[in-house]
Amino acid sequence: MTEVRAGHVDGEGNFTELNGGTLFHLFSIPGHRCQVQIPAEANVIARRSPIPVFGAGLVEAIPDETIAAHEDPEDRDGDGISGRAARIMDLASGRERIGRFGWKAQHATLLAFSADAYRNEMGITNDLLPNEVALGVDAETIALCSPPRRGVEDVRDRRTGMRGIDNFENFMRLLAPIERGPEDDETRSGEQFFQSFGCASCHTPVLHTGRHSNPVFDQKPVRLFSDLLLHDVGTGDGIPQAAAQANEIRTPALWGLRLRRPLLHDGSAATADQAIRRHAGEALSSADRYREGTVGERSALLTFLMSL
Repeated sequence: MTEVRAGHVDGEGNFTELNGGTLFHLFSIPGHRCQVQIPAEANVIARRSPIPVFGAGLVEAIPDETIAAHEDPEDRDGDGISGRAARIMDLASGRERIGRFGWKAQHATLLAFSADAYRNEMGITNDLLPNEVALGVDAETIALCSPPRRGVEDVRDRRTGMRGIDNFENFMRLLAPIERGPEDDETRSGEQFFQSFGCASCHTPVLHTGRHSNPVFDQKPVRLFSDLLLHDVGTGDGIPQAAAQANEIRTPALWGLRLRRPLLHDGSAATADQAIRRHAGEALSSADRYREGTVGERSALLTFLMSL
């Protein structure tokens, strides 16, 4: 299942939200009166696939400073890579944080990510996002399809004091990352090409968590193959969100790649080979090295990726 986002871009490249947002629920609201429609003036329409959340607790425990230390927005080292950290206002704490969850790194914490999923994916209002979303449908009409109630829909359990978003947060936090598959000479050779082709410039093999009260997350290596920064690598969806510009995407983590299909934000790549060949922008030189490599070099790199 993918979500649909849309907007309008004028002749000068300026993006405009339509009806107050970009997220359009085309099939989730019953009744023809409340059925959301993409406005006719939309000329950018994008789909986004869900992102795997295994290992999310480790990702959350990576300090903001660690992510920010990898950014190079002005490409000072001249390698063509100019990733930047997504500085956003965290819904959960009300503080500026470095985003790391979502295709646009629009959330910094699992609680905010959970609240977003509850409201935007399941239509369940909550303490962090208390208002219904139905772009283009007025409040009076929405009330006919979704009878109003006092307060938000996600209420605390009387026995535990926990909301649904709290339980979902805890579930994601404790999901373990997927272990690497078997390694051999071919995968080790492929990892060397991964480095020499420049893939690791964005897909950073390892980050580390900081000090944490839970030993599970305390100063642990996080082998996610992502710098968690925003980049324009030619695969963006044209929709700005939070700190991300229209064609910026947070570097997708590659751990567990062997178990995931399809690939890219919209599921438009069936294989890792297709996804690599789609890379451009900041990743053009790396994609060119891949394309210009020998059959054996490309095969080894793909074998490495399929071991993640």
